[in-house]
Amino acid sequence: MRFVPTKTPEQQSGLVLHRTRHLLIRQQTSVINAIRAHLAEFGIVAPVGRKGVEDLLRVIADASDKRVPEIVRGCLAALGSQLLGLKKQILDFDRTILAWHRSNPTSKRLNCIPGVGPLLATALVASVPKTFRSGRNFSAWIGLVPKQHSSGGRDRLGRISKQGDRYLRSLFVAGALAVIRYAKIHGTKHRPWVAALLARRPTKVAAIALANKLARMAWAMMSTGAPYNYPAGLRV
Repeated sequence: MRFVPTKTPEQQSGLVLHRTRHLLIRQQTSVINAIRAHLAEFGIVAPVGRKGVEDLLRVIADASDKRVPEIVRGCLAALGSQLLGLKKQILDFDRTILAWHRSNPTSKRLNCIPGVGPLLATALVASVPKTFRSGRNFSAWIGLVPKQHSSGGRDRLGRISKQGDRYLRSLFVAGALAVIRYAKIHGTKHRPWVAALLARRPTKVAAIALANKLARMAWAMMSTGAPYNYPAGLRV
């Protein structure tokens, strides 16, 4: 039997902080989709992204715009007010997470890994038990390793298992995509592993592989207490 140590009050508090923020983000997405859908019924659409939402909010606030009936305007004004409140709450949680990150030595060390910011670093400190035998076991716990369909001495690897902590997995993949996006813009000469991977695999497949690599690096740093080992091309 494998036993997991009880989380400290600080770790549990961090988990509550992350889970609450994640819930508010889902609610924010739901409200935005509702505003877009309701206005689309009246032929009012806007581009995807923050600017598009701001354009729709201006339409709702403009009482002279006769495309929106007054009853609909009142309903959407309530949704707009709720959206602004959610944005403010999410910003407050971001500031709290950043303050906690700056006060935690392990989180600050993890922040040195490419693609790992304060959000992912604090989530790792709050939720990862130190009971894994290797970085691969940790990566499998997150669900970033491929499923095995092997027999007769032949290895057949399928898609990733997607088991374990979905929240951590999504943060690792988002961080890997950020690293790849940066490498494509500024060059991959300091990231030969990423460059070789992108040369033979699609971007999203490469992102999963890089997320797996980042997870193992994070576990190695957490288990040994060692700092991040920068690539030779990036050392001063």
